[in-house]
This record gives sequence, C-alpha cells and structure tokens, in this order.
Amino acid sequence: MNSRKKTVFISIAVILFCIVMAFVDGVLKADYFAKSAIKLVLFLGFPAIYSAFDKDIRIKPLFTPKKKGMFLSLLLAFGVFAVILGGYILLRGVLDFSAITSQLTGNIGVTKDNFVFVSLYISFVNSLLEEFFFRGFAFLTLKRISSSRFAYLFSAAAFAIYHVAMMIGWFSIGLFLLVMVGLFVGGLIFDFLNDKSGNIYPSWFVHMFANFAINTVGFILFGIIKI
Repeated sequence: MNSRKKTVFISIAVILFCIVMAFVDGVLKADYFAKSAIKLVLFLGFPAIYSAFDKDIRIKPLFTPKKKGMFLSLLLAFGVFAVILGGYILLRGVLDFSAITSQLTGNIGVTKDNFVFVSLYISFVNSLLEEFFFRGFAFLTLKRISSSRFAYLFSAAAFAIYHVAMMIGWFSIGLFLLVMVGLFVGGLIFDFLNDKSGNIYPSWFVHMFANFAINTVGFILFGIIKI
C-alpha cells in the first residue's frame, strides 16, 4: 500500500471511529464505563494491530520521552488550567452551567458518587488515550506519510468533531460553537507541541491540566467543592 492509500485508509478509520463514538454517545447513550471500554478498543487496539502489519506505522517512538519541548508544555499546561478555572469563576454568574451535571447524570451515568473515580480516569487515562489517537496516530503518523498541512488540519478537525455528540445539550448554541472553535485551535496547538518533540507527552501534559481544570469545575457543580 503506497503512502496515498495509507493516508486515505487512516483518515477514513479515524473518521469512522469518531462516528462510532458519536453513535455510542448520542444514540446508545452508553454509560461512561461502557463507552470507555469501546473507546479503548477503537483508539488503542486498532492502531496497535495496524502497526503490527505496517512497518511505516511505528507506535513505540510516540511514547519515547524527550526533554525537548517539555518546559514549554508544562508552562502552557499551568496557563490553560488557570484560564479554564478562572474563566468559569468569572462567567458562572453570567452563564448557566447547570445543564452539564444533568446531562452527565442522565446520559452517561456520571454522578456525584462516582465523579471522583471518573475524574481521575479522565485526567490520566482518557487524556493519554485521546492524545495517542488524535496526536499520535492521526497526526504524527499521518505527517510521516502525507503533507504536514493535511495532518495538522485533519487531526485538529477530528478532535473537535469527536466532542460534538458528548457536548450536545451542555451549552447554548453560541457557547457550544465557541467551545468547538476552541477545541479545533487547541488541537492545532497540541499538534504543534508534539511536532517539535516527536512524541505525545507535551500535548498530554496540557490536555491533562485542562482536564484537571474542567474536573475541578465538575466538583464545584456537583457540590463536592464549595467556593
């Protein structure tokens, strides 16, 4: 299979898996634990199996740590944490965030009682899984066999679109569109961080701290933390 065919195949696989996850989220409304198991098979299992049959698809280098880019990513990670949490604190008196907890509880079974476990999984495991899939498989891998421009735009767009189904009903239309733009831009930034290092750790650190901030907001909304 030549590079062009590999690019098409990987792109279709990424889009298909995003559609499957959207179906699981929006139609099946599977609980968080079932959804996580399906995502693990699609986002980790498929790339691992595919790499075993294609010598151009190398997974090990994606997990090889390097010092290059780490300081910038950590600095950005703390900045993202402060912006997200600070933004919520500033806007909570203006925007209504109450729909988030009702959507989480009604759609995927996340409650005040299991949110601590879910938040830990989201921050450490789920963020790593998504970075491997969207920045490792859908960016660094595609960048080696296609153009850099395509890899950047495709990976960032897939990352944003992937979040559509899970966030339906969370926000007003205007805020929802703003979040989607933010996810796309964030995807481009994540790609840039990993492009410099050749592995997924720089973007994972930023993604992890973004999740720390979002989960802190969740603790506040569920009444676990009082501020």
